[in-house]
Amino acid sequence: MIQIIPAIDIIGGRCVRLSQGDYGRSKVYDALPWEMAKAFADSGVRRIHVVDLDGAKESKPLNLNVLERIASNVDMEIEWGGGIADRQALDSVFAAGATQAVVGTVAALQPSLFESWLGHFGTERMVLGADVKNGLVAVKGWLETAPLTLEALLERFLRLGLSQAIVTDVGRDGMLQGPDCGFYCSLQSRFPSVDITVSGGVGCMDDIRDLDAAGLRKVIVGKALYEHRITLDEIGAFLR
Repeated sequence: MIQIIPAIDIIGGRCVRLSQGDYGRSKVYDALPWEMAKAFADSGVRRIHVVDLDGAKESKPLNLNVLERIASNVDMEIEWGGGIADRQALDSVFAAGATQAVVGTVAALQPSLFESWLGHFGTERMVLGADVKNGLVAVKGWLETAPLTLEALLERFLRLGLSQAIVTDVGRDGMLQGPDCGFYCSLQSRFPSVDITVSGGVGCMDDIRDLDAAGLRKVIVGKALYEHRITLDEIGAFLR
């Protein structure tokens, strides 16, 4: 069964959702991040995906106090991304309670540094953040792109045993129009040793069922939850 991973995106300590990665098109929700995490845990979810959007923009973690509060409030895996630009930042994220670190910009622009982190912390704790925008890898909070294809990025770290990659289709993120199932199936087939997490576009439970039927392994759900197009009761029933 596909693993459902709810998303919590944070700006100024609050839950937000962007549309197509555009900071100018953000919507703030009333729910507090640690309260959302507790609700996700109560529904049976085993992992959450948390993004420090302030940190991604400024290239340093800026919401570690939120991470600490989430980690003290739930007993579940927390994959955390945003602003992990050096070893000090990475250490601070783990110290604050993250079980996995999602790294995108460093992996794309400083691959040898990401390789060293993979070797030191292991493939269970290091997750490649592979965000795609107009066919190229997006970096720096999706504000820029690198002259690099997704496939080339994944190939680079295969020899080191990379086992987890979150692939976000930036053009579909927050649009609720459904993910490109064919794209992810092709990618998973090409990289069978890597757990590819589908990210971007999920708008309803049927999208998740379609991904599951196609044999995909993990999916991130964000805006559809906050807009009540998918309920926690539906996720709980699916997981049971």
